[in-house]
Amino acid sequence: MSQPRVAALYRHPVKGFTPESCETLTILGARVAGDRVLGVVLGDAKPRETVTGGEWWPKQQMVVLMNTPGLARLVLRYDEARLHLTLSLDDRVLADVGLDDAGRAQFAEAVVSFVRTLPEAIDLDVPGRLPLRLVGDGVTPRFQDRAGGFVTAHGRASLEALGVALADAALDERRFRSNIAIEGLDAWSELGWSGRVRIGGVEFKAERPVGRCLATHANPGDGVRDREVLTTLTRVIGQAEPQFGVLLTPTSEGTIRLGDAVEVG
Repeated sequence: MSQPRVAALYRHPVKGFTPESCETLTILGARVAGDRVLGVVLGDAKPRETVTGGEWWPKQQMVVLMNTPGLARLVLRYDEARLHLTLSLDDRVLADVGLDDAGRAQFAEAVVSFVRTLPEAIDLDVPGRLPLRLVGDGVTPRFQDRAGGFVTAHGRASLEALGVALADAALDERRFRSNIAIEGLDAWSELGWSGRVRIGGVEFKAERPVGRCLATHANPGDGVRDREVLTTLTRVIGQAEPQFGVLLTPTSEGTIRLGDAVEVG
């Protein structure tokens, strides 16, 4: 195959909400700058540990696609320079706020009101789940699924192979919430990576495949659980556990750009 190259770059300012398609990503420490800098946690959620100078919660204690797939219907825009969030449904603005206490409370209430309209969502009437809280400073990338961070990548040939298995030729890679999509790899080859990986001028260590959860069943356009991704990965693709993409630990810092070469080993 041809030289593997970066085909798409993404970051997710608020965990579980709209991804941003980017031309560049800046790698700082173990994470992507601007990625998962905010998150919506349940009222009684307790942080598990301290990372990057702040608190971290597992996704089971947050409102995310895994427990509330309809979040994908919302359009979120984050102005990092102004620390300002806009949340919309169709053409209606649900929240247009800064990150002061009043703005955070308004954003959380908008999420509560929306979640209550969904046929499939986390039950907010369970004692202790309210009030929701918008956490994070809006700058520090912190709320990846794993406390240690990681950058996630997948090959588009793997996406295509999974799309064939699902009878969906237009399978949208956004449902996997990766930071980096790569073209020019053999299908599933990234699952076997180990050791050094270089993307553009940034060095990584390949750690292990990304184990997947129910969030991947949600269509990133409308939030409907329309594809049986987990069982397809195991029963059709033949994986022992459902996996898609690879976890990468940065060993240097720098900027990754669309079209950058990918070197393994």
